[in-house]
Amino acid sequence: MAQNRSQWPELPWKPKLSLYFLGLLSDVVRLSGGSFNRFSMSFFNFRTSSSKKPIKGVKTTDITVDKKRNLWFRLYSPSATTTTNGGGLPVIFFIHGGGFTLFAPNAKPYDDFCYRLARELSAIIISVNYRLLPEHRYPCQFDDALDALKFIDNSRIEGFSSQANLKQCFMAGDSAGSNIVHNVILKASKCEFSNIKIIGNISIQPFFGGEERTESELRLTKALFVSTARTDWIWRSFLPDGSNRDHPAVNVFGPNYSVDITGMKFPATIVFVGGYDPLQDWQKKYYEGLKKCGKEAYLVEYPNAPHGFYVFPELPESDLFITKVKDFMQKQLAI
Repeated sequence: MAQNRSQWPELPWKPKLSLYFLGLLSDVVRLSGGSFNRFSMSFFNFRTSSSKKPIKGVKTTDITVDKKRNLWFRLYSPSATTTTNGGGLPVIFFIHGGGFTLFAPNAKPYDDFCYRLARELSAIIISVNYRLLPEHRYPCQFDDALDALKFIDNSRIEGFSSQANLKQCFMAGDSAGSNIVHNVILKASKCEFSNIKIIGNISIQPFFGGEERTESELRLTKALFVSTARTDWIWRSFLPDGSNRDHPAVNVFGPNYSVDITGMKFPATIVFVGGYDPLQDWQKKYYEGLKKCGKEAYLVEYPNAPHGFYVFPELPESDLFITKVKDFMQKQLAI
């Protein structure tokens, strides 16, 4: 137990207990042979309802894209829609994390987080529900997120189309959601959108990997929530049979990387890294890969932050994160 504590940051009891319990729960519901006890998980996955009556200045609506795939999104609209340029509010397409396996837009931690983003960033948030592992493997998650983009581009939605500025769109994702965002940006670069223009990528502790074991993975073997055993199970469940962790969807700038983004119009990217996250070396490699390809990229590191720090408002890094995102967005909006 002493070894475990030495790899945990000093945290208030609530986030520490939440992350510890979530990691323990994910171990219990992961079954041998790659299956997953989703029924048991449902007892601990608290869901919220949308609310057209503003909650702390933000109203929400659930919109169905494809009922057969359970593809939908939750729309977060700030009540105060004033803008400096009169062109409508910026839009953030948010893709939630959870190792491609857990959560949804109506899961309470992500619902609370998106309410906060909409309120404090003065932006419309579109939080996308996508199909989960292990029932649905790669590339279902990428396809779902891209189809949500296409739906928004081609639809008029009451209370949204008149308020949103689709020429000022940001993609954002945390953990596995950030992996999806990167790959969707690659797919979106081949699409002809009528209205959407993606001007920024907010990459929050992105979930990447590879066959190599990095220094941070070897050092933080007992980190809160994220561990090598858990991430290995996810990649085995996610990837096509016969693939390893150097698959380009996992190791995005690795030996099998098949898309050269040097000449691609890839949006400016800000990458957030936590010092107690075993994935931090892969996150830094992502930042370095973008820079090497000549892309505008920024790296923000919080030495005392575990994986998932941003959903806990009581952590000082959570407030710092919001400020950094706001600054990043304002810079891109001014271009």
